[in-house]
Amino acid sequence: MILQRIAVLFCVLHLCQGVYFFIGEKEKKCFIEELPEDTMVVAKYNAMLYDKKTNDYVGSSPGMGMHVEVRDPDSKIILSKTYGSEGSFTFTTHTPGEQQICIHSNSSKWSLFAGGKIRVHLNIQIGEHTNDYSEIAAKDKLTELQLRVRQLLDQMDQIQKEQSYQRIRETRFRATSENTNRRVLYWSVGQFLVLVIAGIWQMKHLKGFFEAKKLV
Repeated sequence: MILQRIAVLFCVLHLCQGVYFFIGEKEKKCFIEELPEDTMVVAKYNAMLYDKKTNDYVGSSPGMGMHVEVRDPDSKIILSKTYGSEGSFTFTTHTPGEQQICIHSNSSKWSLFAGGKIRVHLNIQIGEHTNDYSEIAAKDKLTELQLRVRQLLDQMDQIQKEQSYQRIRETRFRATSENTNRRVLYWSVGQFLVLVIAGIWQMKHLKGFFEAKKLV
């Protein structure tokens, strides 16, 4: 049975996030990035095996690979590919919301001699941080001022995307709040009607009781 643990990380946009985690044989780790639409994500990873002799993590064997799967908020697969023990992958969001990034080993043979432990270093870059501005400056022959303007334009573009996504979130939250308020109202009205009906029934029942006892 494949073990799956989901680690939910709500990461701050415009920052580079570097984490490391441990996984076992066929164990899957998933991360959730809440991102706006049309945002590029570049992730680099390095998987290291546990060595019992040195009691430390060392470079993995050439035959070991890591499978990466990315799903959008509608659970549609954006990326599903097997890479080596060290590499990078890139994808662009098409739907705003929670993007699920899952990674696991594609082999179980290494666990027999590695103690079943693997440490994965994962670095995620989002938005304008995916750009290599030194390479862009050399390619387009930009001056320092032109390069700075280019960086500011990219940052402004990412901020606009984030603002659009926040408006979408606000609309969803408002719709959820209005739906909840309607349900609360219906529940309150239902409780009121039940109390009124129960009161009328009790009054009729008591009236019949008193009439039967000839008390009225």
